[in-house]
Amino acid sequence: MKLYALNVLYKGLHSGVWLKTSYDLQTVGFFQRGSVQEFMGFVSKTIVERTQTATRQSVKEGEYMCHVYVRGDNLAGVVISNHEYPHRVAHTLLTKVLDEFAAKIPAHIWPTATENQIDFYALPEYLARYQNPREADPMTKIQDELDETKIILVRTLDNFFFLFIF
Repeated sequence: MKLYALNVLYKGLHSGVWLKTSYDLQTVGFFQRGSVQEFMGFVSKTIVERTQTATRQSVKEGEYMCHVYVRGDNLAGVVISNHEYPHRVAHTLLTKVLDEFAAKIPAHIWPTATENQIDFYALPEYLARYQNPREADPMTKIQDELDETKIILVRTLDNFFFLFIF
């Protein structure tokens, strides 16, 4: 499971406006990183422009999954991950990041701001923390613990019935 990008944009009337971006492309070859980042930026902006306001969606694009959330106030977030990354965790991350962004950055500057004018440096931290969804998301951690408990219980019952039969 891998997260590659976490982007915050503003969905304008005719195009998306970049507000803040963060990428983790260490697993991509050194000479390919620039073109992969450019591709992810293009896909992020395009998917925000084509997503209705107050909507979430996940779109498969080649070997990547693009998770997008455009809020009612047209603040948008995009997470790009591989196919194994849980959709629910990606959308939880988007909600958390956009809520924090909206609390720190005034809405009146979103339509005209540039990435250099925005002081929001939490994106790389979120991108790093959510690389392992089991550690970052409490519900995923609980589900994993329940799955492990179920396996132990099934094994115990199998051993009990095996002893009971013989």
